[in-house]
Amino acid sequence: MTSKSANGYAINNNNNNNNNTQSSPPTSPKNRQSSRRRLRRRGSFRRRHLLLVVPLLYFSGLISCVRPLFSLLQPPAGAVYRSHDIFQKLWTDIQADNSSSIQLSSVWIYKRKLKEQRHCSTGNTASTKGSPGTNLYLIVDANGGLNQQRSSICNAVVIAALLNATLLIPRLEFHNVWRDSSGFADIYDEDHFISTIKDYITVVKELPADLMEKYDSDISNIRNLRVQAWAPPSYYLEEVYPVLLKRSYFICRVVHISPFANRLSMHLPSHLQFLRCFSNYEALRFSLAISTLAKKLVKRMIERSSNSGGNYISIHLRFEEDMVAFSCCIYDGGVVEKSEMDVVREKGWGKKFKQKYRVIAPGLNRINGKCPMTPVEGYSSRLAAVDYLVCLFSEVFVTTQGGNFPHFLIGHRRYLFNGHAKTIKPDKIKLVSLLQNTSISWIEFKGQMGSMLAESDRKGIMVPRVKKSTRKGSIYSNPLPECRCLWESKRATNRSNSYLMVAR
Repeated sequence: MTSKSANGYAINNNNNNNNNTQSSPPTSPKNRQSSRRRLRRRGSFRRRHLLLVVPLLYFSGLISCVRPLFSLLQPPAGAVYRSHDIFQKLWTDIQADNSSSIQLSSVWIYKRKLKEQRHCSTGNTASTKGSPGTNLYLIVDANGGLNQQRSSICNAVVIAALLNATLLIPRLEFHNVWRDSSGFADIYDEDHFISTIKDYITVVKELPADLMEKYDSDISNIRNLRVQAWAPPSYYLEEVYPVLLKRSYFICRVVHISPFANRLSMHLPSHLQFLRCFSNYEALRFSLAISTLAKKLVKRMIERSSNSGGNYISIHLRFEEDMVAFSCCIYDGGVVEKSEMDVVREKGWGKKFKQKYRVIAPGLNRINGKCPMTPVEGYSSRLAAVDYLVCLFSEVFVTTQGGNFPHFLIGHRRYLFNGHAKTIKPDKIKLVSLLQNTSISWIEFKGQMGSMLAESDRKGIMVPRVKKSTRKGSIYSNPLPECRCLWESKRATNRSNSYLMVAR
């Protein structure tokens, strides 16, 4: 119930409510307009505030998100080639530092104790050949560089023995990158190879004339057989041998396998591994021209190092055109270097480096130690053969890059020195980081290198303990234990020959 008071305002007289409430007087039109203006001003202020704050929040969030991307634009430590700058900076100090050079005699402090080995049994050596299969011939094309070809030749000997076939002197495939047209006889002593291996397989320089007539005197007309990579012996017996026998249309049956690199498993029975060892260390001898030149260089190195009280050290940099191109690393050649390397990559590997899934990251390759080192830090196969012999007989071998050359050489040196030879393998990941510090002093740099040498020596004595039954790595880089029996028999032969010379 409502009533009016004397001044005309309405009053609520509701009996159900214990407290009588008086309503506020109505605002005048003027007051209502002013309050609306105040509200509009407040709203305008808030909108202006939001218009200022929102962009600030947006840009702060954008910066926090984009900042990691900006950091990616900056090359990380070790991603840029700066070795030449450091070399120029330190060269004066290096020349002046004659008295405090690193003595290798103090570096080789670790000694490896060789365990007593069991004497070889006759079951560890390859059995002599039987009569060759009825006019069966094996032809292989050894592709790649010098030592990849060497691997193919050794594997060809094993396959010929496995198939009981006559081996044609392996053909060395011409490669666009190496551009070496050398044949087998240009690099290896062909007659020595044939006569040394004759107790295990028959090797011929040419196919019979009547067989060549059937193929118009052109081996390339013989149908090529492609085999899978790293194939086990069973594959050749089950897949290749039947093909060889089925070709009964001609009197002589022949199989041509190309390419042949990496076409045989590393894990083989003992008698076949022995053939690999025998082929690599006994049958394959470099040609007279190559070995004569290498002997002169080795003699000169020994004499000069002895006269100066130093050491005969060989270094394999692997800083070659094909390796630099394949690594996709960048040096200091600028646009010209990139253009030339693009040409080499396309010539040697086609469109491989231009495929969509291919990610080329030169800086990351350098950080991870995958870039060939420059010298600052022809007939290519024949020169590589000379390099091989000069490095083989050095007191210390330094390798800075992977590949078949150091793998074969390290294995050959281990074979010659019964399991261990002095080898330096720089930690390129640490070295790359060190070579980024353009303010480093020569004393500090030399100290860091001394520590790396000591660590390399420690790792160098850890020759892998390979079991015949579980071999996964290359027998060419770790020839023991499979090649130990060949080493023992050769040592015994040399000892008996020396006794005969003394007796005479």
